[in-house]
Amino acid sequence: MNARSFLVAIIVAGSSLILPTYAQVAIVLNSGDGTVSIIDKAQKKELKRIPVGKEPHHLMATPDDQYLIIANAASNDLVLLDPKTGDVKRRIDKISDPYQIGFSPDRKWFVSVSLRLNRTDIYDGDFKLVKRLATPKAPSHVAFTSDSKLALVTLQDSNQLAAIDLATQSIKWIMPVGMTPAGVWVTPDDKYALVGMTGSDYVEVVDWRAQKTVKKIKTGKGAHNFIAMGDGRRVLVSNRIANTINIIDQKTLEVVDTINVPGGPDCMELTADGKELWVTSRWAKKVTIIDMATKQIAMQIPVGNSPHGIYFMGHAARR
Repeated sequence: MNARSFLVAIIVAGSSLILPTYAQVAIVLNSGDGTVSIIDKAQKKELKRIPVGKEPHHLMATPDDQYLIIANAASNDLVLLDPKTGDVKRRIDKISDPYQIGFSPDRKWFVSVSLRLNRTDIYDGDFKLVKRLATPKAPSHVAFTSDSKLALVTLQDSNQLAAIDLATQSIKWIMPVGMTPAGVWVTPDDKYALVGMTGSDYVEVVDWRAQKTVKKIKTGKGAHNFIAMGDGRRVLVSNRIANTINIIDQKTLEVVDTINVPGGPDCMELTADGKELWVTSRWAKKVTIIDMATKQIAMQIPVGNSPHGIYFMGHAARR
């Protein structure tokens, strides 16, 4: 080995010493157990299961990706994890019934949807309560317009969609939609809101500016939640009763593919390279991994009771 090669070898070896030593992990919320499963992504196996609080349903990363926020609906608190390891870093108390949560795109507002209390709470970016808004029955999921002016909230047991004006912290309008609306998604062009009808078999396309339904996209029974495929055009929707996931083209507003996923598919996470789709199979106590090249099940990983939210770093873009 010449001097140059030796120097390169030393640099490479030294660099390897400062690389992260943690395994890349997937984090899964077990709503029925009040626990979080930490899964080694490479080995496809659960490393550990830790208690976090009562009824953790949904989760999201902080805007700076420093923490992963776990919303414990029945414990009335948020738990912040290290998204790289799953280690608990911080707990924020007195967050009343945080069922679904979200940051506005401008990071100014943190919205917590309180399903059992029929209320939507608006906090500032530091989790300080600004306003509590009474809503019709069972507010469920939330999405934001790109200008951060409106939070769109589905009202699950009222069959309605509400728009909350974040600047004034008031309800701007409420409109009727289909049966048991759950997941809500704003298209990348900001033109439409897509609403999953868990009580039916379609995604309702809403022109939120005009407050009218313009189309119903036939999917499968129990249309529930959304996640982007990261290409700015396609979005996935899970159908909990039909045991399928549809791929929707957001330009044509049509279903372009269907994937069979057993056990009540709910929340999803897609790898950055688009090769693997990880899905919580709510009724089967498993995470199902889909090979996106073949659209077939690659494997299933046992987790806790009623797995709901799922997250890992290195995911596909959110639009």
